[in-house]
Amino acid sequence: MPDGHEPARATFGDLPRWRLDDLYASPEDPALDADVARARSDAQAFAARYEGKLAALTPAELADAIEAFERLEELMGRVGSYIGLMHVTRLDQAEAGRRYQTVSERLTEISSLLLFFTLEFNRLDEALLEAGYAAEPRLARYRPWADQQRAFRPHQLEDRLEKLLLEKSVSGRAAWVRLFDESWAAARFTIDGEELTSDAVLSRLSDRDPERRRKAAAAFSAGLADRVPMLTLIYNTVVKDKEVEDRWRGFGRPISSRNLSNQVEDEVVDALIKAVREAYPRISHRYYALKARLLGVETMNFWDRNAAYPQDSDAHIPWSRAQDIVLGAFGGFMPEMADIAGRFFTENWIDAPVAPGKAGGAFSHPTVPSAHPYVLMNYQGKARDVMTLAHELGHGVHQTLAADQGLFLADTPLTLAETASVFGEMLTFRALLDAETDPERRRLMLASKIEDIINTVVRQIAFATFEMKVHDARREGELTPDVLGRLWFEVQTESLGPAFTFSDDYRNWWAYIPHFFHTPFYVYAYAFGECLVHALYAVHEQGDPDFAAKYRTLLATGGAKGHRELLAPFGLDAGDPAFWSRGLALIEGYIDRLEEEVAAAGL
Repeated sequence: MPDGHEPARATFGDLPRWRLDDLYASPEDPALDADVARARSDAQAFAARYEGKLAALTPAELADAIEAFERLEELMGRVGSYIGLMHVTRLDQAEAGRRYQTVSERLTEISSLLLFFTLEFNRLDEALLEAGYAAEPRLARYRPWADQQRAFRPHQLEDRLEKLLLEKSVSGRAAWVRLFDESWAAARFTIDGEELTSDAVLSRLSDRDPERRRKAAAAFSAGLADRVPMLTLIYNTVVKDKEVEDRWRGFGRPISSRNLSNQVEDEVVDALIKAVREAYPRISHRYYALKARLLGVETMNFWDRNAAYPQDSDAHIPWSRAQDIVLGAFGGFMPEMADIAGRFFTENWIDAPVAPGKAGGAFSHPTVPSAHPYVLMNYQGKARDVMTLAHELGHGVHQTLAADQGLFLADTPLTLAETASVFGEMLTFRALLDAETDPERRRLMLASKIEDIINTVVRQIAFATFEMKVHDARREGELTPDVLGRLWFEVQTESLGPAFTFSDDYRNWWAYIPHFFHTPFYVYAYAFGECLVHALYAVHEQGDPDFAAKYRTLLATGGAKGHRELLAPFGLDAGDPAFWSRGLALIEGYIDRLEEEVAAAGL
């Protein structure tokens, strides 16, 4: 479809652009520069008051220091949130990029002034802290934050090295990631003379028309081939950067630093990845064999993975209808969820249309507790876009409820951050499925949901497997596009199975996955969240009368508790190897149900 907002309005209705003036009026708002200056001044005063003195503070004084540190981080978080959100919708504007980089550098300089605090805090004697927690309730409140900071003690470097790494980040890895973002936002792909963004092209891969899918895949492959030398250089650089830092910090495995940040043990993540990979034949291989049969082919091309079925009307869903669907599903479960999500529409906290210079994909950014989250979409009227809207608004509800914890305790590790988003998708899907009376429509909805789950579980674990292979191989030297393409083929053929034919055009498709560049090993969090939500939803379906209240408590707790404590009220434990089998069994159950309905229809 066309990139501009006007054609989209005619098809989907008036798609909103977000209103960022709850943060700052414009990139040149004097209040933004004043806040940067205030943050610098306050940081200097904070360092003068506390640097080198934490061990001598009383418990009450240490609580004062943490509260002051949190206020400073919130002030900088407000500035950083605004400048980042502004930039992702103006990636093609040089002045916006200049402003983003300048402010980011200023914030990094201020963070360097404050770096001493967590380094020094992590060196405090454990017995001293324990006594402080017992003596001062305000200090005890921050214990979850403190425990998370101190978990990195074995990997903490000498103070000057930590400061050097922080200050060089804006001219090192962050600069390479910015290059990826801006070059990708500027990329256009030509189909029959029409210039399309990446999101517009990828959307065509779910079209009913095989020829439209083939042309979209060919255009995307050609565009990737033109860019892959640069993208290979960027990826080699960010992976090497991580390897160097991991080696200095003493992380034995590339994934371990992400696991520590996610507050989840290596063995729990290993169990998840192992369980999903062992389930490939029972889930993705089985489903895609069924899909190939229903499409009337022996094997599918790689561009047919998300193809709509011929019976699917492929009708565009207007924005207002998408809003009604999601808010109705949320409200049917918990009215407060619909009330919170509804504000995103009425207050213009969503940026919905595909637009030139705008980042692809979707996200919900929490900003800071004193403000509110913002959701970015690239809405194109597909059923999957409605599910994406439910996903991101689930994040928004979670972030809103957790904000009362304050900045340091609201932040949720990635493994739990996907809980509300995937649950929001599940609520929306089940509401639609339960309301559908036409058997064919129900089959199509069920097939679509299975594909979404496979994309969330199987595809993301395949991504994580690819990352493990890449990061391990990079230790031996720079990787060529051919090597990266070979590793990509390995994980794709393993995960998707014999129902697919993979042509050489597909070997560069690793290069557009932003998480590989932005946040290495983020991807397994999606599978973690999906399986976790399936287990949660099973408890909900069993009729626990207190489920909604327990679920609200889980969301409102934010990052103040770990996954074991948060799941205990539901009788669940992600550390139990059987936990993942339970989640995967529910996915298999959906496939069983679809196969039964297909057989009953004589297809």
